[in-house]
Amino acid sequence: MLPYGRQSIDDADVEAVVAALGSDWLTTGPRVAEFEADLEKVAGAPCVTVTNGTTALHAAYAAAGVTSGDEVITTPMTFVATASGAAMLGAKVIFADVEEDTANLDPAAVEAALTERTKVIAAVDYAGVPADYDRLRKLGESSGALLVGDAAHSIGSTYKGRPVGTLADLTTFSFFPTKNFTTGEGGAVASTRPELIKRLKSFRTVGVVREGLRHADEGAWWYEVPEFGLNYRLPDVLCALGSAQLRRLGEFKARRAYLSARYDELLADVPGLRLPAQRPDTDPMRHLYPVRILDGRRREVFDRLRAAGIGVQVNYIPVYWHPVFEDLGYRRGMCPVAEAFYAEELSLPLFADLSDADQDRVVETLRGILGS
Repeated sequence: MLPYGRQSIDDADVEAVVAALGSDWLTTGPRVAEFEADLEKVAGAPCVTVTNGTTALHAAYAAAGVTSGDEVITTPMTFVATASGAAMLGAKVIFADVEEDTANLDPAAVEAALTERTKVIAAVDYAGVPADYDRLRKLGESSGALLVGDAAHSIGSTYKGRPVGTLADLTTFSFFPTKNFTTGEGGAVASTRPELIKRLKSFRTVGVVREGLRHADEGAWWYEVPEFGLNYRLPDVLCALGSAQLRRLGEFKARRAYLSARYDELLADVPGLRLPAQRPDTDPMRHLYPVRILDGRRREVFDRLRAAGIGVQVNYIPVYWHPVFEDLGYRRGMCPVAEAFYAEELSLPLFADLSDADQDRVVETLRGILGS
């Protein structure tokens, strides 16, 4: 089965992990700081590593001070963690609809959803294309809400020449194997605001602090926990893999751009198919290649491609369709643009090691199905 996404591991990655395994530090050691410094060069802002993209979102909402009674506005066209991370802290999640072409959070829908209880606006860079951060930031500033960017798809992307880690108050990343580069499991949160970085570091380390103590320091062992946190630390072994992978991020981006452009060309004249939107103000790291299957044929095309050994995927089920949100009173029909997008979306295989020959097979098979 040809997967829709897959990691690319080379000898340098293996050597980096082996070296970490042979060192004195498997976790909480020097490779964590090294990887965070490497991330900052790409993200454009200081970064705090965590165990995965889901915990990155949870940590970001905690750093933003999200709590019971707050509202968090976000998109339904994402993985559930973008919403559940806020809900688990007691916030009410408000789903705003998406732009028809990019499936990114629609600033006009956000503006209509703002209330005096809005604590955070959380955008998602769907498929690697950055959201409209300039408009979203203005809405945040006018309402007093913090802006969170879920950049799980978009590390390596830029928006109006600016790296994604500089666009929001807090930006989260995921390093799952299907993402733009991998640590196996891992994530990070970036911020240009020092006070938020400080809160992130404490939260991911079970709330432990060694500065600004309430009580007298009794010795080198002394620490305090002024706020609850969780153990979300990313170990040195995985940070070593991440630093090695980052050295190839430019190569990964170029290959994904080449494959995306090749899909654009090879699929341009296929009837019943709509290709991904392009935005002139973004330089995306193409994480997904999301086409839209028209005329109600998405399920048929999905099943026939899978049967042919081509591992397409659907990204994503509208979050409020999940039973956990249905049980909270959310109902279908809330975000019609997102639901229309979901009904047609299909992600074709896209990853750095995808060969031209395998891509040709995807194209020829899809052409054959839509032409029948």
